[in-house]
Amino acid sequence: MEQTNKLAIAFSKFDAYNQKDPNVMLWEGETYAREYFLALKLHEWVLKIEPDASEALLLASRSQHIGRWEIPRDGYAPGREPYLKWRRDLAHYHAQLAGEMLKDAGYDEQEVSRVQEIILKKRIKVDSDVQTMENALCLVFLDFQYEDFHPLHDQEKVVNILRKSLLKMDQKGHQFALTLNYSPQGLAYLKEAISQLH
Repeated sequence: MEQTNKLAIAFSKFDAYNQKDPNVMLWEGETYAREYFLALKLHEWVLKIEPDASEALLLASRSQHIGRWEIPRDGYAPGREPYLKWRRDLAHYHAQLAGEMLKDAGYDEQEVSRVQEIILKKRIKVDSDVQTMENALCLVFLDFQYEDFHPLHDQEKVVNILRKSLLKMDQKGHQFALTLNYSPQGLAYLKEAISQLH
């Protein structure tokens, strides 16, 4: 089976699964299953950052949060440690689900393992594909979710979250972040977070 064929089959499997998300996202007058929409946008951002992205990175971008709604945050206790456990459990679930679909699409164990490494974000700051993924994840948040998020929280919390996101990004990611359209308040928070990095 040709690589391009396998890629198309895998994408169709990922997309069909994410379209089952009962949570919806409204964007420019259209309604989407949330994880389907975010997966498409993550894929687009990966290609903007890295036009020659590897096949493994493209596959990971379309399945990074596959089935996320199936393990809700409220299934875990409040607090930082339960939150981190939820995030870890989610990552392994995404990697497992994506792996099963990749095998069904015709990918071998080595190819599947590479995609799962990116989904699990192993060796961030060292593995260039993982770093591109982290940049893209942060940019999807800033591009499509940040302006709905920041008015609901106090300044300190927003700036702290932004600072942590920016620390995960590299210089290339920061440059893209500064090109997005923000409200005056949203931009002020972002600039404050950037100032705290130095």
